Amino acid sequence: MSETAPSTDADVQSTAYTDDDRVEGEFEASSVRAVMINRPRQALYAFWRDFKNLPTFMENVKSVELMDGDRSSWVVAGPAGSEVELVSEITEDRPGEYIAWRSLRESDIDHEGWIEFRDNAFGRGTEVRVFISYDPPAGTVGKLVAKVLQREPRVQARRELRRFKQLMETGEIPTSKAPDAAPRADRHW
Repeated sequence: MSETAPSTDADVQSTAYTDDDRVEGEFEASSVRAVMINRPRQALYAFWRDFKNLPTFMENVKSVELMDGDRSSWVVAGPAGSEVELVSEITEDRPGEYIAWRSLRESDIDHEGWIEFRDNAFGRGTEVRVFISYDPPAGTVGKLVAKVLQREPRVQARRELRRFKQLMETGEIPTSKAPDAAPRADRHW
């Protein structure tokens, strides 16, 4: 006769992303990324919701122009020095929590996505999750080229969330590039 010892594991929900049913996109390629940021949810939402702030930490976003209503036009760096224009409209906006968008006809790439801000289950910081679904230009070949050139949205989303975290927690984004104010001298051998 064997008895099973009672479990000492705490019954706590994981902070890991578990909403599998919310990551089905309409397009060929989809990605979900998440990061924990030690700042209040409302502050993070407010910074992100002002789309003009996004080029400060998104290296691939060259500019954002606010249009009428909930529409915006983005110029994004594409593979091999190309530029891509994304025209989007907000489809859902829950202040302090969630922003969803989709592309409009004028957009160079069909896409949709959302960003969600959740209080951490353990009471410290905010969990930020981004979902992106898009049709890569030139299909699978285009996706492969973008990935090799580090311009694939899945790769960029991970980097941009890391930079967003750095900016929100420290007020700056560390870089290994020499500052413009202190250019390096030419070396003569």
